[in-house]
Amino acid sequence: TQAESKLTPMNQPPAPSAGYRAEFLSELGYFEQRYTRLAEAIPTEKYSWRPAEGVRSIGEVFAHATGANVLINRSLEAPLKPGVTYDTDSGTVMKNLMAIANDKEKVIQELKNSFATLRTTVLMLGDGDGDKPQKMFGKDTTLRGSFFLVTGTWGEHLGGLIADARMNGIVPPWTADAAKKEKPADKPKP
Repeated sequence: TQAESKLTPMNQPPAPSAGYRAEFLSELGYFEQRYTRLAEAIPTEKYSWRPAEGVRSIGEVFAHATGANVLINRSLEAPLKPGVTYDTDSGTVMKNLMAIANDKEKVIQELKNSFATLRTTVLMLGDGDGDKPQKMFGKDTTLRGSFFLVTGTWGEHLGGLIADARMNGIVPPWTADAAKKEKPADKPKP
């Protein structure tokens, strides 16, 4: 299900230290860490839990986010690989990922793969590419603009996953970490 990449860590360009790609890669790292840690914290048996009938289960939301990363990557990568064509049916990508939605280990591995592949593609883009036309989620925008759309979508799905986790008594790991670091003197008095 992962878009194949011809890049290897050996020939990957260095990460930019400034500009739109550096800013997006920072956001990518933030969301990657949150998605991955939350996916790992949720017990396997909760991957099939859904907040209501007709709403995606927890595993399906992770699979959907993974599929979106794969499709976003294909959209960004296509101009970098002349002659390489992808199955343009997004339904096939999503169907394949939904088939593993209840398999926590597979979902987490595909999630990690999708973020890693997307990172590699962003590294291949040039600093001068930000204003190039780009179609993302059916909208005409620029490459830079597509990054805003992507991070907004990541935030939307992560928020839903946090709500689902809390409805199941699961505290997001970063919240638990912050509570552990809090000193008794920092806590408000009743």
